Amino acid sequence: MSPTPTTHRRGPVAERIRAAPTSATVRIADLAKTLKRSGVDVVDFSAGRAAEGTPDYICQAASEALLGGDTHQTMAQGKPEYRQACATKLLRENGIEADPETEIIASFGCKNGLALALLAVMDPGDEIIVEDPGFVSYAPTIQFFGGVPVPVPLRSEDDHRWREEELRAAVTDRTRAILFCSPHNPTGVVHRPEELDTIARVAEEHDLYVISDEIYERITWGGREHICIASRAGMAGRSITLMGLTKTASMGGWRIGFVYAPPPVVEAMVTLQQHLATCVGSFTQVGGAVAFGREPEAALTAMWQEWEERCEYMTRELDRLPGVQCGSPEGGFYGWADIRATGESSEELAERLLRDHHVALVPGSAFGPQGEGFLRITCVKSRADLEEGIRRLREALDR
Repeated sequence: MSPTPTTHRRGPVAERIRAAPTSATVRIADLAKTLKRSGVDVVDFSAGRAAEGTPDYICQAASEALLGGDTHQTMAQGKPEYRQACATKLLRENGIEADPETEIIASFGCKNGLALALLAVMDPGDEIIVEDPGFVSYAPTIQFFGGVPVPVPLRSEDDHRWREEELRAAVTDRTRAILFCSPHNPTGVVHRPEELDTIARVAEEHDLYVISDEIYERITWGGREHICIASRAGMAGRSITLMGLTKTASMGGWRIGFVYAPPPVVEAMVTLQQHLATCVGSFTQVGGAVAFGREPEAALTAMWQEWEERCEYMTRELDRLPGVQCGSPEGGFYGWADIRATGESSEELAERLLRDHHVALVPGSAFGPQGEGFLRITCVKSRADLEEGIRRLREALDR
């Protein structure tokens, strides 16, 4: 009689998923929508979604493509016309000459671009340096693919900018890449040339890739200029640049972006795209080509000007609230509000604001330990929502 084989009982889902946190930004936004559907009047400052929809001239191009029968799969790398539009944008706005045939791939926004980039260059056990605070999806995505996120603090006393000695100290023989975001989510920092050159210097000395998330790159305030790190001397061959239209053209539902990277990386990403998604949407690429390929039209630039005014208004009013300090962002559209003087943790205060005052925002702790004591607040909602939200926040904090 043969022995009964032993079996290892596992849970219903993979351990790497069980151990991962949910996305605070998406989870809270979904909760706010659920409350609204049930009749609760929620003012939602959680996810980075503007009040405006996509400008009509972009929608028109995609609609004509859709109604004209452009509904079939495209090349995994993306339509040649879309990739050419992305290359045109890179030259016009970033001073980068990119080959659309070998250095650009269409992506489902920046999250998909990041996933493809990580799978292309990172082996299990490799380390990726990330920011703390940093975007909530970076560390979980790295972990899903078997990598190890290594956070390096962005300290409030340093204006949320990396210290070179701490960045250098984080590098080990397992480090594969440095991942950062500029303009930065959540703090609103726009990286200066000297900061980019520090990142570049560390990457070159240790032969690392630099993955730069530049989803907010077209919206900088106060006359500041966004600089793409791939345009710095010697960086084109080791930079993986993620760009998209989710934020700057209010095209979040389109899921359209692109990655600019060295040819071997793009080639690997194309293989991954073939197996994981086949291609990005056909008619969304037509709209994306208009949004990237043309000079921004008046409907888009007017929206950016309005956003800057709303950011200035909202952060000024936040700064006037009891126990709150909040400067205006240099880029992007979030208020990064210091609430340490209130005596409440960011999660406690965010929970109380949603439960008792129906204001949804994101606790800073969701972005990493250095985010504790802060709240992230989206400043590009409608004027009416901004005014009502400030009224409710003042009521909550006065008490």
